Amino acid sequence: MSAICLIFTLQAVSQGCSDAGFCTVNALKPGMHREASVYKNHFRAGAGVGKADFDINIFTSFIEYGRQLSDKMSFDIRLTAMSQSGNDISKFGIGDVYLNTSYTLQEKLNLMAGLKVPLNSADRIHNLLPLPMDYQSSLGTFDLILGASAMVSGISLSLALQQPLSQNKNTFNPGLYPAASTLREFPNTRNFVRSGDVLLRAAYPIALGDKFKITPGLLPIYHLSNDKYTDTDGVQKEITGSQGLTLNTNVFLDYGFSDKSFIQLGLGMPLVVRETRPDGLTRAFVASLEFTRRF
Repeated sequence: MSAICLIFTLQAVSQGCSDAGFCTVNALKPGMHREASVYKNHFRAGAGVGKADFDINIFTSFIEYGRQLSDKMSFDIRLTAMSQSGNDISKFGIGDVYLNTSYTLQEKLNLMAGLKVPLNSADRIHNLLPLPMDYQSSLGTFDLILGASAMVSGISLSLALQQPLSQNKNTFNPGLYPAASTLREFPNTRNFVRSGDVLLRAAYPIALGDKFKITPGLLPIYHLSNDKYTDTDGVQKEITGSQGLTLNTNVFLDYGFSDKSFIQLGLGMPLVVRETRPDGLTRAFVASLEFTRRF
């Protein structure tokens, strides 16, 4: 089943998902490997609002098309967009295109591979000054996504890697802003170099009649190494505290209107977060709605 995701995170410095992309890939979401049906196509759309660090308000949206190519293989393409506002700055832009394929190796085992293609270089400016990653609609990196999902004793398990193959063109330096500016508090991301992430998701789907299903789960995401920036002397430095674990809890509630149309409600909160998130993927609160139609 697919689609409404509502995620609440209860700490001001929290991060409900890495949001680098792979935690919302269909093949890696709870129960998605069981979606095979007589319908070969699906359309999915969603939108969300959220609150990030530094009092930044966020609105996200996406549209997606998927196609069952055979009994074992499927393909989907997703286009994202995002707007951010706060601290007298308001920005909107398209984000990324996700191209994903999934292959059913066995009845309860799926493999997937995908690409995240950035539609901008994360190099927005404001008043002729570069903006931090928190105001970018994309990480600006071309990423490889590899993963697998399986059902083991009724538990939905997913393991995935998202690895940047290129870096963006962000040149934000907080020292360029006046001393009274809030942007002086943001991490330096001049010539930003972002590390990859590993995801492990465990969820337990429970049927509640013919139309409802509830799925509690855990979502740990590990940022593989410290990100880096280049100072004004041309020296590349690590961003201390950007490596590490984000551990999230979440619950999904699915409802099927029919065998063609679905919605999903989800709740989540972090238990552990990274000390520093220079990529701007901080979320104090997120609420989103998705709808899926098969045809």
